[in-house]
Amino acid sequence: MTVIREIRPEEIPVLDDFLYEAIFIPEGVPAPPRSIIQNEDLQIYVRDFGKLPDDRCLVAEVDGKIVGAVWARIMDDYGHIDDQTPSLAISLYNEYRGLGIGTQLMLSIKERLRTDGYKRISLSVQKANYAIQLYQKVGFVPISDHGEELLMECRL
Repeated sequence: MTVIREIRPEEIPVLDDFLYEAIFIPEGVPAPPRSIIQNEDLQIYVRDFGKLPDDRCLVAEVDGKIVGAVWARIMDDYGHIDDQTPSLAISLYNEYRGLGIGTQLMLSIKERLRTDGYKRISLSVQKANYAIQLYQKVGFVPISDHGEELLMECRL
């Protein structure tokens, strides 16, 4: 059984794992080294997470193990729309993908952010990423095309 819950402060370091897991790697392309998450354009997603007022994170737990996370914060990232709209990141360990856990996480964070008064959320996704189907299923729509990436939003 999957439990969706708030991340605990002592669990925040696990976001580094999920940041790495969130990197889309096209078919036939070798995975980058884990050190890539230290790049400034990726650190914006996790650095000092939980210290900013708009930081929100839910995790998926299976048999007592965190297997996925979805987190949002207002940041000037690839998915940035404005300073009132949180950008979203989500990932699961590979062996837990395709089981509906991502959908549960997305629906749960949408409800949490709506309850907290946000009007919309955003994300950026590479067009080749199969996760686009998940995002569309839970209500995200493309609002701008950046070549290989789409900026998507979901009204809450």
